[in-house]
Amino acid sequence: MTGVKALVLTGYGLNCDYETEYSLRLAGADCHRFHINSLIEGEKSGQGPLLRDYHILVFGGGFSWADDHGAGVLMASKLKHHLDGQIQGFIRDRRLIIGICNGFQCLVNLGLLPAFESQYSQRRVAITYNDSGNFIDTWVHLNINPRSPCVFTRGLDRLELPVRHGEGKFYASSEDIEHLFHTNQVVMQYALQDGREAGGRWPQNPNGSLRDIAGICDPSGRIFGLMPHPEAFNHFTNHPDWCRRKEGLIREGEKNLPDEGEGILIFRKGVEYVKAALSANP
Repeated sequence: MTGVKALVLTGYGLNCDYETEYSLRLAGADCHRFHINSLIEGEKSGQGPLLRDYHILVFGGGFSWADDHGAGVLMASKLKHHLDGQIQGFIRDRRLIIGICNGFQCLVNLGLLPAFESQYSQRRVAITYNDSGNFIDTWVHLNINPRSPCVFTRGLDRLELPVRHGEGKFYASSEDIEHLFHTNQVVMQYALQDGREAGGRWPQNPNGSLRDIAGICDPSGRIFGLMPHPEAFNHFTNHPDWCRRKEGLIREGEKNLPDEGEGILIFRKGVEYVKAALSANP
């Protein structure tokens, strides 16, 4: 059976590519990092990586073009100008796209999310400056929508992941917000530690996102954007409270301590989905 191949974009201020590649490899993918220009050149000349050779495309985190003109704006402009046809073909081929933090901002600017009625070129929502006016770097609790079609979160109910951004507030018209909930395209929401809704409270909702929205998907569930960083929780010791957690497990008699962090679950769900699709259509 053909292995699952993932492509992680790099360059121009994107800075989470190594962790993302590592996470996808842990999840079972054959993952490669390529500079955006290498992908553009490959598509133009055939001498380089070709998007159609991959099953998962990752728009990773960072500060592309230093967030000039707004986070993800210039990255979206470059990709739309040079690779719009290839990306649209990637979507038509039912392949997976995940955008993390800056990547989520880019997906929104491209119009790939929320893609109401499968319109993948219309911008309907925004991710803008945090209500605090400051960059925030913290850990958040997340509730996962069990009714969401998102393939990256199937079977998951709660996660704890880090966020680090200055522009993370999810914003849209009230009509579009209601539509997102009606179609279960809201994948994850910021929550309190006990699982109750954050209700816009800071710092549990770190940016003021409307209705505590932390991540959404397209109607198919194959395109997913989220502000938290799953690749930054790739190992048990990434968590700031790992020593206490480790001691607690030891006192409970647990001998097999975990190695992976919770963030790997998101990548593994995507890899498992592709594997199942490849098995059904070898």
